[in-house]
Amino acid sequence: MVRLFPRRGFLTAAGAALVGAHPLAAAARALVSRPASATLEALVIGTVQDAGLPQVGCYTPRCEAGRALIPPRFVSSLALVQPDHDRFYLVDATPDITRQIDLIQHPGFRPRASGRRPFDGIFLTHAHIGHYLGLALLGNEGLGIMDTPVFCTPRMAEFLRTNAPWSLLIQQGRIVPMPMEPETAATPEPVWHEIDENLAVRVLKVPHRDEFADTVGFVFRGPASSLLFLPDIDQWDRWDRDVAQVVQDVDIALLDGSFYSADELPGRAIEEIPHPLMPGTMDRLQSVSDAGDARIVFTHLNNSNPALDEAGAEHRETLRRGFEIAREGMRFSL
Repeated sequence: MVRLFPRRGFLTAAGAALVGAHPLAAAARALVSRPASATLEALVIGTVQDAGLPQVGCYTPRCEAGRALIPPRFVSSLALVQPDHDRFYLVDATPDITRQIDLIQHPGFRPRASGRRPFDGIFLTHAHIGHYLGLALLGNEGLGIMDTPVFCTPRMAEFLRTNAPWSLLIQQGRIVPMPMEPETAATPEPVWHEIDENLAVRVLKVPHRDEFADTVGFVFRGPASSLLFLPDIDQWDRWDRDVAQVVQDVDIALLDGSFYSADELPGRAIEEIPHPLMPGTMDRLQSVSDAGDARIVFTHLNNSNPALDEAGAEHRETLRRGFEIAREGMRFSL
């Protein structure tokens, strides 16, 4: 099981015994110290909505331009890299996993991938297609990984255990679910799950279309900085937290930027695909951005989002207001 530390008790857990029987349960290693030399980097390896850019059947000018992009835009994902220790974690396993992990250029990664052990763990936010379908490419017909922890909620773990083909990955010992109970606003104090001596994570429940499992955002904390990864939410005012306060408490926030305008999907009601619009998010967080309390970066952009056009007015306006738009290859030191 994953080692839990309330914020107050996190640093007082030094010397605690290892917990958990699984040999790769680095998540269960007690914190002894956070050496100043330790490094952790969040690498952006995907930035668009679940169906990618271009999307299937899409031949708009934006999708056609997306076919020619170098580097391409991939489905929203992060890699957490510890170069001093040759450790690699994946955040959301997307349908683009084959090409997007090529962006992990650390010399230790490809030998590990060749040995079928590319990741020390995989974090999953929820059970929509862009966030977990990549697991299928890690099984029998693909890479054939073994003994890889998958950090997710208990509900997501149950979904994987009880539905094929994911259940086969578990039965074959390719993935090992490591359930982490998500926090809500009612949780008395923040709970940090220790993954290894340089990485801890909080799991925040967020409202979203939970047809198969629940949805969470992750706060990753390294030796120097913290990063919020929250690619999907219905609306900020449906959350039981104040997004401005959550963002103010971290150093970097990667947030749901699916849509810029409610007019992006002709023939479909925006209510069918609820996400906060980027201008509304900027309005809520403008004071946080202006104060320099956090870098705020939009990710998970839909193929219809005009902010994808780097020469366009919406992209320029986002930057003018002090916000950023994620791009593959961006790096954040944690």
